[in-house]
Amino acid sequence: MSGVRPDITAIRPYGDTLDDGRIQMSFTLPMEASEQAREAARQIALGMGLDDVTVVHMRDLGEGFSFHVLYARVTVSVDASRIVVAKVTTPVLGFDEVNEYIAARYSRKLRVVGACTGSDAHTVGLDAIMNMKGYAGEYGLERYSGFQTWNMGAQVPNEDLIARAVQVDADAILVSQVVTQKDVHVRNLTNLVELLEADGVRDRFVLVVGGPRVSHELALELGFDAGFGAGTLPPEVASYLAQTCLTRATAATRADDDGGV
Repeated sequence: MSGVRPDITAIRPYGDTLDDGRIQMSFTLPMEASEQAREAARQIALGMGLDDVTVVHMRDLGEGFSFHVLYARVTVSVDASRIVVAKVTTPVLGFDEVNEYIAARYSRKLRVVGACTGSDAHTVGLDAIMNMKGYAGEYGLERYSGFQTWNMGAQVPNEDLIARAVQVDADAILVSQVVTQKDVHVRNLTNLVELLEADGVRDRFVLVVGGPRVSHELALELGFDAGFGAGTLPPEVASYLAQTCLTRATAATRADDDGGV
């Protein structure tokens, strides 16, 4: 493929050769492993508009379920040049740069409260961003001299998270959501925003959510200020918080000045 420049106005998956549209997919069926189940899997893929479908692996999972791996060919293409993706655009600063940025512009540390809310007991993502040791060689917010943090841990009710944020006069709230079965994360995040609005405190905080099924677009749709997906590093969140909190504070000051005229 060296030197080959694909036409991104009609992009398709790559398998064996450029633009062949070959893909691999897998799913579980509520059927015991059998030739009937294999054919059911093939027909489902055909119903998706795929072509040249082959079930290359089938495994019985017990209790009337089977797992299938299929190869197929996509028959459509996408004009990738017309795709616009919502994303966080604040410049990413280094560890020292973030601390210097805050020290030069704020008279105190920025206060950040974080938690895994609802029934979510998975703190790996939250700890990667907040804990001192951080993630992938990058320090977490606890290590930054410009932040004061409260990591509330797992399975924190939304009401308790809000109460702590109000109590410590937080600048930002971080929420981590790993559990996504049946879109429980969407319901939980929606509830958090609704509670903040009902209490009249939504505008007091920069509201950020992260998790494997989180995108910036989804976060905005749910009423958050930013969303960060899997693989996000602490400096990305730290940079966003430092710059966005300043923007909020500046806007609030201008509003107060205008109101006094």
